[in-house]
Amino acid sequence: MAPAARGRVLRRGLAAVAGAAVLLVAGCGGAAPETNRTTRVSPPSVTHRAPVVMAVGDSFTVGSGPVRSWNTYLAAAARQLGWQPVIAGAAGTGYLNRGKAGRNFLASFTEELAWRPAPDLLIVSGGHNDRRWSPARVSAACHRLLTTVKKQWPRTRVIVIGPIWMTAPPSWAEGVKGAVSSAARRAKVPFLDPLPELATMIDQPEGAGAVDEVARQPDARSGGSELVLPDGVHPTLLGHRRLGKWLVDSLRSMPLSG
Repeated sequence: MAPAARGRVLRRGLAAVAGAAVLLVAGCGGAAPETNRTTRVSPPSVTHRAPVVMAVGDSFTVGSGPVRSWNTYLAAAARQLGWQPVIAGAAGTGYLNRGKAGRNFLASFTEELAWRPAPDLLIVSGGHNDRRWSPARVSAACHRLLTTVKKQWPRTRVIVIGPIWMTAPPSWAEGVKGAVSSAARRAKVPFLDPLPELATMIDQPEGAGAVDEVARQPDARSGGSELVLPDGVHPTLLGHRRLGKWLVDSLRSMPLSG
């Protein structure tokens, strides 16, 4: 083919590509926009990313009996605050106690959460099941977990929630709570204590406070109320909702700068 003919074919090909591009911009079968009119392009919409909040805990956090993880107090708080929750842990576990799951809070963090991208906030809740160890050992285990978390996720905010009793707490509860709060203070992590609020909002069955997940008394099933399951230990759905409201109010009233 002569050079002049090849040039004509090339120009026709480029014109066809340009025409197809105009049709794509104008829409299928639409007319090409006028050259003297400015085409406005809308900026892409920006979607809001909900905060990712992870938690490690025992049966109060992961759910028990008829209350599943998506209905626990943490899930209730997440719905109110617009979080994306990721809940880890297992019933009967603690900072030291491994329960039937065979792991403590540190192991639950390592196996279920540490390999994920860092969240905006991590909540560690528990201590209820650590009555078999001295407060010094509980405090050391709690501090070890918190320092591990901070090393893994240096920019993630962390808070610690003390042990939860839905009934009058036993005499040893103050020792566990003190051990956990001391570890949080050493790690410079905010500590939330639910016990004062629970004492005023929960109808406490007489004698049920001596029961925990590790060693339950035979008559524990008689300690139920509208907020406590018949086992005398764990919250009902309504109990979890009350706890969720407490958590929301507590978080809103404190600076999360730990």
